[in-house]
Amino acid sequence: MPIQVAALTDVGRVRSANEDAYGVCAEAGLFIVCDGMGGAAAGEVASQTAVSTVTEILCDPEKAGDPRNALQSGIEEANRRVFSRAEREPSLHGMGTTLVSLLVRDGSVWIAHVGDSRCYRLRAGTLQRMTQDHSLVDEQVRLGQMTPAEAESSPLRNVITRAIGTRDTVAPDIEEVATEEGDLFLLCSDGLTKEVPETRLAALLSGDASDLQELCGRLVEEANAMGGSDNVTAVIVRIS
Repeated sequence: MPIQVAALTDVGRVRSANEDAYGVCAEAGLFIVCDGMGGAAAGEVASQTAVSTVTEILCDPEKAGDPRNALQSGIEEANRRVFSRAEREPSLHGMGTTLVSLLVRDGSVWIAHVGDSRCYRLRAGTLQRMTQDHSLVDEQVRLGQMTPAEAESSPLRNVITRAIGTRDTVAPDIEEVATEEGDLFLLCSDGLTKEVPETRLAALLSGDASDLQELCGRLVEEANAMGGSDNVTAVIVRIS
């Protein structure tokens, strides 16, 4: 399936280090964004380990079988590596990372995620969030215990309920979605979505998208203009 892709990560305006990481394996149709957490350099280690592990496994032609099983295996192995390294090295204890990935396969995409990094789809000018955050406030919204507006201002909005590497096992959400020509997918860390409302994301993505790398730059600039309180990462994939 013909695809176009662009990616950009930025430290933001407040943080001194970038704990986000992304992976692009265009020949396998695989795209990943991770947002690490942990003291010192632990977040960077977790996110980079997760990206490299999933890419290593899913870019292997010999493992290009069933997409769901491949994603499950790759994410489970990433979890094992991050968790075991944190157990071995005291300075990395407690590290973890979110993960959102897109795997393009024959008329559909497979979306897998753990945590609150998100996948969006722009189709015919309409933006739709394709993932549900594994976060305390998002779960309360789904249960009707909090409104979306309350969630946006909640002091608990950064508390995630699922992550790669914080426990010895992990349960990713994996979904297959049919594609149409012209679909635009955005994978991003919460450094973008905390700063830029979805209405504004829709407007930016619906604008001139002839240059996807320039579009990534506009998203990062917007997040930084709104405060840039966190690292910002965007990967844009267009089904062309």
